[in-house]
Amino acid sequence: MERELAELTRTIRQAGARALDLAKQGFDVYTKKDRSPVTTADLEVNRILHEMWRTQFPGDGWLSEESPDDHARLNKARVWVVDPIDGTKAYVSGLPEFCISVGLIEEGTPILAAIFNPSTDELFTALRGHGLCLNGKPLAPAPLVDSISHILVSPREFRNGRWDGLDSHILCRPMYSIAHSLALVAAGRIQATLTIEPENEWDLAAGVLLLQESGGTIADAEGRAFIFNQPTPRFRGVIAVAATARDDLRPLLQAHADRVRKTKAGS
Repeated sequence: MERELAELTRTIRQAGARALDLAKQGFDVYTKKDRSPVTTADLEVNRILHEMWRTQFPGDGWLSEESPDDHARLNKARVWVVDPIDGTKAYVSGLPEFCISVGLIEEGTPILAAIFNPSTDELFTALRGHGLCLNGKPLAPAPLVDSISHILVSPREFRNGRWDGLDSHILCRPMYSIAHSLALVAAGRIQATLTIEPENEWDLAAGVLLLQESGGTIADAEGRAFIFNQPTPRFRGVIAVAATARDDLRPLLQAHADRVRKTKAGS
């Protein structure tokens, strides 16, 4: 896996530099069928990563937000799962919260992950069984948190007050990129991130491994483990909690998410 990590590190940094160049030079913004934005930067980053896959790992499968889904991936032992720019709204707005997320899946499980924030020059990587790294160096564990727990949520859920009333010792703030949120939770800078809204495989593939290798916990909004490279690459939300969070944080978030889902289903 050292070759895969080296190629991915080189390519994801190249793609990040290109995204920053386009942010300065200018880019076009389009609206996709699902009404979400996509930019020429998303497409350019996708092109760079796809070229790495095509030339270096053509025997593997490919799944990307910005590529047509080829179901031939379902018959592949390994699949590269890519979000060229997670947090496109942040990119368009000039906020340093967008990232490039790439996970390599083997038999449904992430074995290699990289999440790169070009704005901060932070590259979070993990190989299964080898821990979490930041810019190529093992990341030291963050201190335990026993007071205020900081939690990242989607701007939409933040605006509608979905997570209000969680706990007087919990502080929620919005973040456009779920992949970047997962990287920050894995690093212990943030104690958790959660949503009950649908998430795609490319949103989570890298972040799941980062969380696991950091000792944190991650599951969908109903508490189930993630299995990747599915025919419909979509999950029911996510709850991720840092290894250094207070002991009661995960059950508290799960209970609140369960109540919100039931209320939403009955409305």
